[in-house]
Amino acid sequence: MTIMETLAPVAATGVFTQAWVLIAVPLLVAAILLVAGRRADAWGHWLGVAGPVISLIFAIVLFANLLGLDPSQRAQSVHVYQWLAVGGWTIDVGLLVDPLSILFVLLVTFVGSLIFLYSVGYMAHDPGRRRFFGYLNLFVAAMLLLVLGNNYAMVFVGWEGVGLSSYLLIGFWQQRQSAALAAKKAFVANKIGDLGLLAAIMMLFSQVGSLNFAAVDAAMPQMGHVWAGLIGFGLLLAACGKSAQVPLQSWLLDAMEGPTPVSALIHAATMVTAGVYLVVRSGAIYAVAPAAQIAVAIVGTVTLLVGAWIGCAKQDIKKVLAGSTMSQIGYMMLAAGLGPVGAALAIFHLLTHGAFKANMFLGAGSVMHGMNDSTDIRVFGALRKVMPFTFLTFACGYLAIIGFPFTSGFYSKDHIIAAAFQQNMVYGVLATLGAGVTAFYMTRLVMLTFFGDKRWDDGVAPHESPAVMTAPLVVLGIISLFLGLGINGWIQGFLSPAIGSVVGDHGLLEVTWQSGVALLVVIIGVVAAFLVYRRPVEALAAEPHNALMVVGNNELYANQAVDTVLVRPGELLAQGVAAVDRYVVDGGVRGAAHGLGRGSELVRNLQNGMVRSYALVMAFGVVVALAVLLAGLWM
Repeated sequence: MTIMETLAPVAATGVFTQAWVLIAVPLLVAAILLVAGRRADAWGHWLGVAGPVISLIFAIVLFANLLGLDPSQRAQSVHVYQWLAVGGWTIDVGLLVDPLSILFVLLVTFVGSLIFLYSVGYMAHDPGRRRFFGYLNLFVAAMLLLVLGNNYAMVFVGWEGVGLSSYLLIGFWQQRQSAALAAKKAFVANKIGDLGLLAAIMMLFSQVGSLNFAAVDAAMPQMGHVWAGLIGFGLLLAACGKSAQVPLQSWLLDAMEGPTPVSALIHAATMVTAGVYLVVRSGAIYAVAPAAQIAVAIVGTVTLLVGAWIGCAKQDIKKVLAGSTMSQIGYMMLAAGLGPVGAALAIFHLLTHGAFKANMFLGAGSVMHGMNDSTDIRVFGALRKVMPFTFLTFACGYLAIIGFPFTSGFYSKDHIIAAAFQQNMVYGVLATLGAGVTAFYMTRLVMLTFFGDKRWDDGVAPHESPAVMTAPLVVLGIISLFLGLGINGWIQGFLSPAIGSVVGDHGLLEVTWQSGVALLVVIIGVVAAFLVYRRPVEALAAEPHNALMVVGNNELYANQAVDTVLVRPGELLAQGVAAVDRYVVDGGVRGAAHGLGRGSELVRNLQNGMVRSYALVMAFGVVVALAVLLAGLWM
């Protein structure tokens, strides 16, 4: 079957007609928590947790029902109502429950539920906890709308909702200037990407006359490469903004200013996964736009290396993980850029990454909780002894992300590396290099945080987090180890009706030459990090300041580049526009007013109340009248 045939939806029946409940529940919870005010402070956090949990239960019901259908019927379209009708054009509010969307829904609600539960303990002493849970539910509702919408207009609404929610949550502690600036930076950077999505939507509407996925996919084979390419590049720009891909990646590390559960939600289940979803959902567009498809693969390849480089240099535990997210999303974008053969692999890695990255971010939050909110890995050390649950669960995520055999990352990331080698040797080599660097910086992070001698001050008393925080870590740790093994092979076949491809899987003990090479490179990365970071305490007072570390710590000078290319020229442009407004527009208005005022002052001097002045004016008038009369007679 072709992609266009597999995407043909059918009118929803039965329980699928109620799919809107998935979005409505967290949206309603958000409204209650944000409107109820302080009266809900005592119980609002538990209502907040209920939002994604209820949606998760319903998502499982929908997933089970979808499995019971014939693969050709697994694209259930739900018409909610007509939004706009202009001439012969209409835009509906509609949902699409298919294999691609339901997997995203399960990821968002399941991982979201665990993060919400963790947040009950993490935010226990924050006076704004109720408002925090309101924003979290708004975030989840927006992401669910994004992945469930059956047309690009619905995707755009969810896209903007996710952007708004991230702004509110990154800047949740807005009393800190760094948090307020980080939220603004994330919002502005995403607006650049949003322009790409908006342009692509406008081009689709002008060329196809519809924004419905099925209509767009059906029209693609007849569309010219130029228009398809422009649309594909617009969608790629949008994905770069939302998924922090080069060159719009600079906001992601600053976004760590938000509470750690926000970082986990953004990196594992919502914000940064949206770009991957958009590219995979738009596979039919990229199928007829080879230049745009190659650009997706190149952007992903560059980003997976840039993110890994940054991860090697940062000393902030959350920023190391943020660089890791950039890199892992880069792997997904690379896979999506390989065409239908890689689309299923991108989603496979997205799901496993959602588990182990949520695990590690929440683990980082647990470390911060026990270390008086410190994030500097240089002052940690030996925490495995005082935080055993945090260490063991974090270790599960570590093994998964480096691709230790038979863990989640071994299956999902190695699939991508193998497919990259088959498509283009350069992609394969660079993806393998990225795997080695990933092993290096993640080993560095684990060793500096959990091993060696203690490096914290005597006034710090590290301790394990409460059960409400460690229980989600245990669940995510187990899933990080076994999710890949559980869905390997199955997920490719399940996604076939949505993306039109089935990819072979690793058997339980099967090792391809690509995975063998990748494993060897990973081992080299682990050993190299061990040799470098097993030094005694006094040698760890400061990181080595070689050129590579300096460049990585400065995030490859991306902020400086943005400042030079966009910010300063933008300031000059704004100043020029302000000068035109001040001196031309306002100057003209003020000049006219000044002239009128001066004229009125002159006229006012004639009305001074003195009889002799009036008599003089009358005499002057008579003389002028006589002069005019005589001039007329003379002529």
